[in-house]
Amino acid sequence: MRHPLILTIVCVLALAGLAWADSEIPKRPEELVFGTIDWNIPDAAGLRSELSNGTPVYAMPDRQFPLVSIAVYFRGGSYLVPVGQEGLSTLADEVWRTGGAGELSAGELDEELDFLAAVLRTNIGDVTGSVSLNVLSKDLEAAMALMMDVLTKPRFQEDRFAKAKDDLIQGMKTRNDNIAGIEGREWNRLIYGDDFFLNRLPTKSSVDAITAEQAKSFATSLVRADNIIVAVSGDFEPAAITALLERTIGTLPKLEQPLPAIPQPDHTPAPGVYVVNKEDVNQGRVSYGHIGYRLGDPDEFALMIGNDILGGGGFTARMMKTIRSDEGLAYGAYSSMGFPTSYPGTFRALFQSKSSTCAYAAELGFKIINEMRADKVTEEELTVSKNQFIETFPKSFASAAQTVSVFAVDELLGRSHDYWMTYRDHVTAVNAEAVKKAFVAKIQPEKMIVLVVGNIAEIMAGHPEHDANFAEFGPITKLPLRDPMTLEPIAE
Repeated sequence: MRHPLILTIVCVLALAGLAWADSEIPKRPEELVFGTIDWNIPDAAGLRSELSNGTPVYAMPDRQFPLVSIAVYFRGGSYLVPVGQEGLSTLADEVWRTGGAGELSAGELDEELDFLAAVLRTNIGDVTGSVSLNVLSKDLEAAMALMMDVLTKPRFQEDRFAKAKDDLIQGMKTRNDNIAGIEGREWNRLIYGDDFFLNRLPTKSSVDAITAEQAKSFATSLVRADNIIVAVSGDFEPAAITALLERTIGTLPKLEQPLPAIPQPDHTPAPGVYVVNKEDVNQGRVSYGHIGYRLGDPDEFALMIGNDILGGGGFTARMMKTIRSDEGLAYGAYSSMGFPTSYPGTFRALFQSKSSTCAYAAELGFKIINEMRADKVTEEELTVSKNQFIETFPKSFASAAQTVSVFAVDELLGRSHDYWMTYRDHVTAVNAEAVKKAFVAKIQPEKMIVLVVGNIAEIMAGHPEHDANFAEFGPITKLPLRDPMTLEPIAE
């Protein structure tokens, strides 16, 4: 007798659901109404403490899963690599974790971490780096011991180091295989100059000369009490995690001397068109822009929103709409505007198109930029862009791990936590006039470099239906294709 009753209940619920759906769900997407997001950033000061050796710690319990995440962030990176040892930070990054530590060989360390189901990663970037651990909370003590061995007693086992060197050299051989790689390499050279640390790339000879001991010394020299900040999240008791960190990271010594300051670019790019010939492709990649600005620039938020409207906002952006959707000249057309804390970023617009339509697509891109300098953006564009930034903002703090990492990196880079507290207010305050003024002052077509990579003869020939020509953007300078192993120009 229970089956008919169950069937009756199911039918009633289904009918009720249909009735609710019919009355509550809008018939069209534009009729959807979203409530106001009521969310506040956690208090950074309330999450911060210091170990006895002065190391700052940001800790946030999260009992959702029986896991603990610990990240040790440090200052220093590839900018510290001596001239002639290009590739040192890359090799140190690769073998720091994989080359064994303490009393454990590389294979034994792998097995221990696998047994604990622990994930231990190392990363060395341009100006900062990190060593991170994720493990079940019940195994934290054992995993933390392994992490400390990696931090302070890595072995850089010779066979693993030799494999990393070989992998790096093999990877160099593909440097000229695609035009995107060539474009990225030459773009940085044009913007920042050959001698800027971002452009001191590894060559076969520099990699061959690097020893495992040099890589080990480079990595471990950065793990010092006054050069690191720790972020901890997950399933832990605050008193217990503090005691564990004191017994481990709290024993680290301080730097013997302060790290050198991060170099700043002193290169002034010459405006004009720069071309790199690669005959075996039928499409060209084009980038145009100039050196940009740092975090805290007075026009940062107006430029950020303006860039989103120009080309950073995907299919709602003007470049994508015009160059891709309206004209069908490229799969994508974008712009980017970063605001680093350590050195100036770049403003860059880019696309990839058939060789014959590269000049026309570039002409359209410049036209869109000039239109944004001459006229105000529309209120609809402004609303869509500002809402996107405001409504996605909480994603940066979506988990306890993300939250403490953001605050740790803030302190590492010298970025005030107030940046996040006032972020949405700054976005909200941007209006159409502010975007126009920022673009007039800071986006300067007359100072732009244009980089073109592809079959230059076909690209310069243009398209019979369009009279666009790269010569209209400035004098044309031919850049050589570089040997992938030495980065020296290849003679034609």
